[in-house]
Amino acid sequence: MLPLSSLPSAEIARLRGLLFDLDDTLFDHGRLAERTYTALSTLADAGFELIAVTGRPARYGELLSSMWPVQAIVTENGALAFRREAGRVVRLDTVDADTRAERAVRLAELVLAARAAMPELVPADDTWGRLSDFAFDIGEHERASESSIARAVQFAEERGARTTRSSVHLHYTFDHHDKASGVLAYLSGRGIDPTEARFRYAFVGDSQNDAPCFAAFHTSVGVQNLAGKFSLPPRYQTRAQSGAGFCELAERLLARRR
Repeated sequence: MLPLSSLPSAEIARLRGLLFDLDDTLFDHGRLAERTYTALSTLADAGFELIAVTGRPARYGELLSSMWPVQAIVTENGALAFRREAGRVVRLDTVDADTRAERAVRLAELVLAARAAMPELVPADDTWGRLSDFAFDIGEHERASESSIARAVQFAEERGARTTRSSVHLHYTFDHHDKASGVLAYLSGRGIDPTEARFRYAFVGDSQNDAPCFAAFHTSVGVQNLAGKFSLPPRYQTRAQSGAGFCELAERLLARRR
């Protein structure tokens, strides 16, 4: 990885927007600092299209998209997106209602079996707001052992489910999108060519569920607290951690835009 200071001005100049993770990238230990929100607003005022791409629940994204200066929030690791249209928040699901209902039944059965087999796993606090997946807390308030996480992954995959791991959660789902395919599907729905999008949008993140976006987008940035396993790491890395790292990236982009 290269230091963020080496990000070329010409590369910044062609950017249309910024895609960003929330936990441990925009947020500092779950909190949004004033300077980070100011950086977000300043980027929007400068003309950058802002899209959050998170493993957090759909209801979480629905609420934030109504208040933040963002074009959209892609939630649950790519499964559902929310955007404001004509003053209202619109939900964009990647599957139809019947498929979503059928997967919800299968997921509930899987989670019931997993909790019976592995009672040490604790559900995440935000499970109430999820529509396509279920999350176990492995690092937000609880600390799950690597052996328990590995067992939970194997349990789900043996039953046909997919798993995704972030810095705070282990997700179970029967959906097929990841963060990269989910946000590219959203952009494609807006008439933006996916190949073009890979060069016109930068992505910044910190954890293992950001790996698909690090691989998909040419201008990829990891904040200093980057952690996890990546087939392709981000091209650049900030000096600062979490929200301060996001602000560092914002200033680099804004300096070129100014």
